Amino acid sequence: MSGRINIIIPLFNDWQAVNLLLERIQSVVTASVVQRMAFLIVDDCSVTDYENLPIGIGQSLSILRLYRNVGHQKAIALGLSYLADQDEPQTTIVMDADGEDRPEDIEKLIQQSLSEPGRIVFAHRAKRHEALLFRASYQVYKWLFLLLTGKTITFGNFSLVPAGLLRKLAHVSSIWNNYPGGVIRSRLPYTAVPLERGRRLAGESKMNFVSLILHGLSAVSVLIDTTAVRLVLFSALMIAASVLGIGVVVYMKLFTETAVPGWASYLVASFLIVILQAFLISLLLVFIVLAYRTQVQFIPARQYRDFVERVELIY
Repeated sequence: MSGRINIIIPLFNDWQAVNLLLERIQSVVTASVVQRMAFLIVDDCSVTDYENLPIGIGQSLSILRLYRNVGHQKAIALGLSYLADQDEPQTTIVMDADGEDRPEDIEKLIQQSLSEPGRIVFAHRAKRHEALLFRASYQVYKWLFLLLTGKTITFGNFSLVPAGLLRKLAHVSSIWNNYPGGVIRSRLPYTAVPLERGRRLAGESKMNFVSLILHGLSAVSVLIDTTAVRLVLFSALMIAASVLGIGVVVYMKLFTETAVPGWASYLVASFLIVILQAFLISLLLVFIVLAYRTQVQFIPARQYRDFVERVELIY
């Protein structure tokens, strides 16, 4: 791997943290690697602005200013699309501004990419430092994602995109909703290397329980087709179980001398309600998927300019 290494850093108000992050990159990453780096901060329409930024780290530092706040995932998609639109795409690393994506792991991503060329390399979180409740909630999210989509997701945004895949990735509409989920749906080759999650360098995390739920829903929505099929199959199982239950009650009533309790009719009515609800849910899911497939997809590579106010070159 040779040439420039682009570093995309999506940011919302975390200017103090990004200062410390850039300084830490300079101190812990091999100098020859740092010299190849070109930093792109995607400013997600921050309320505050930087007072000063460190200069002379890597080849360049630019800020991609957005017209409005679009959220973390969309900011990543816009940064990838902007870089993919350059004359010659380069190897690109996506990392958060807060320092939880450890700078010392950048070279591990590069080494993994060298051993598995042509694959997007994600950081698999082998160890986390969040509160117990958050870690438990994140584990539940991973289980639900597996149950609903049949896919395993053990990684976040910290990743390396080879130069040859950058433009292809920027044309994947799903990364607009969720970057890791979009890569999974795209069927572009990817791998993951186990890395420890770092600690925030400054400020407080904006990811809370509600944010985690929204993030999880956005990841599942990327694979809506698979999720809908699995939910329809689950509804079919519920219908089959309800029909079986009604059959058992009717059989006991008509063909055996077993005393049938007086609430048997209520039980049959409950089974019928389950059947009706499962049928309506299945019908609704089918229409949602059909409507989704007929919609014009948002392609970040083609439409990213609508969100970019300006590019500010720091050095």
